[in-house]
Order: sequence, then C-alpha cells, then structure tokens
Amino acid sequence: MRIEERIIKEAKIILRNYWTVREVADHFKVSKSTVHKDLTSRLEKIDYQLYLDVRHLMEYNKKVRHIRGGESTRKIYILKKSTIN
Repeated sequence: MRIEERIIKEAKIILRNYWTVREVADHFKVSKSTVHKDLTSRLEKIDYQLYLDVRHLMEYNKKVRHIRGGESTRKIYILKKSTIN
C-alpha cells in the first residue's frame, strides 16, 4: 500500500468511527507517532479539506482525553470493587 493511500484510509476511518490516534494506529499496525504525523502534516498536502475535518476531530479528542482517562480509572475501581465483594 502506498503511503498516500494509507493516510487517506487513516483519515477516513478516524472520521467514520470517531476513533483516537491510538485506535487508528492499532488498526493499521503502525505507531501512534506515524499516525499523528500522517494526519497532522502529510494529510494537509494530500487533501486539505479532509485534513481540516480530521484536525477538528483530533482537537475534540484532545479536549476530552482527561474525561476518557477518568472514565477508564473509574471502570477499573468498579471492577476491583466487584471482585472483592
């Protein structure tokens, strides 16, 4: 697969599924750094409108990441509490 094709596929899948960079990286079997570079630098040169859409979603993900982290921690404590009782 050509790099440009991978970048377009990454962009479309992150928008379609509202995934995080980490989820896209796992899906494509590449590093988070690669996906981040693809979507923040390389995509801009390939498809500017798609880049703007992805950037908007990535900014949203950045704003809510502390909430996602808190939810994860809460689920862990609920699971631990239920296994103790």
